[in-house]
Amino acid sequence: MENQLLTIEQALSWAKAQLNANSVSDDGLHDSASIDSKVLLADCLQRELVYLHTWPEKRLDQMQMNKFKDYIEQRSSGHPVAHIVGYRDFWSLRLNVSPATLIPRPETELLVEIALDLNLTEHATVLDLGTGSGAIALSLASEQPNWLITGVDKSEQAITLAKNNATKHQLERVNFIQSDWFSVLEHKQFDLIVTNPPYIENNNKYLQLGDVRFEPSSALTSGLDGLDDIRSIVSQSKHYLTDNGWLVIEHGYQQSDQVADILSEQGFRQIRSELDLNGLPRVALGCL
Repeated sequence: MENQLLTIEQALSWAKAQLNANSVSDDGLHDSASIDSKVLLADCLQRELVYLHTWPEKRLDQMQMNKFKDYIEQRSSGHPVAHIVGYRDFWSLRLNVSPATLIPRPETELLVEIALDLNLTEHATVLDLGTGSGAIALSLASEQPNWLITGVDKSEQAITLAKNNATKHQLERVNFIQSDWFSVLEHKQFDLIVTNPPYIENNNKYLQLGDVRFEPSSALTSGLDGLDDIRSIVSQSKHYLTDNGWLVIEHGYQQSDQVADILSEQGFRQIRSELDLNGLPRVALGCL
């Protein structure tokens, strides 16, 4: 395709073949060449995805072709789509991302759904532990303007990114603080603590596959069984929850029973597990 200007349909066909030839996969489990190609081309054209289906015969100009080829080359090398385009859509928000934080994933939207379904007061106080890009905190703020929401992360870069996303979506009322879990929160009390902590085993082969190769290991791994941070969070959260306060935790799909046991051992009640989009147990929650 040297110096050849392709139509949208042709460009997508070429890109998909390139990505398939390099066995590129978004999560190491299944091929994602088709959707990756579309997201990357839509960004090159500064259009929404529907535009690609509406105008398949539209021909790219040279600048668009060059940019698209560069994008596909990056993706073929394994770089995450979100890092290439600089954003990831999560809930109803388009969030800026960076290699300093975990890329927000669709299954984490379940945390937002569960939090919104809880019977909290109109001015509930909420803590998002390990906020990263601010995805959970900002999604909750977009739905519940009266909630008092705080997001913490030990990474200064993550807090800067989260604040930028808050400004982007005019949600500056969310308070983002640099903190190693609860370390700077002193005696604050929250009606809800929600968290997507690291929960992958240190030696898990998954860490060598897909997008996670380009994400900070500190946001992914947590000891030999992946539960070190969850144990710490559950134990400490008792000192930061109000009476009848809730703790909602994302975990690995094989960790449901273990997390439920950890919650029970620490005195939580009304413990239950919720399934993600793939029908796998992904979130545990309990009331203090």
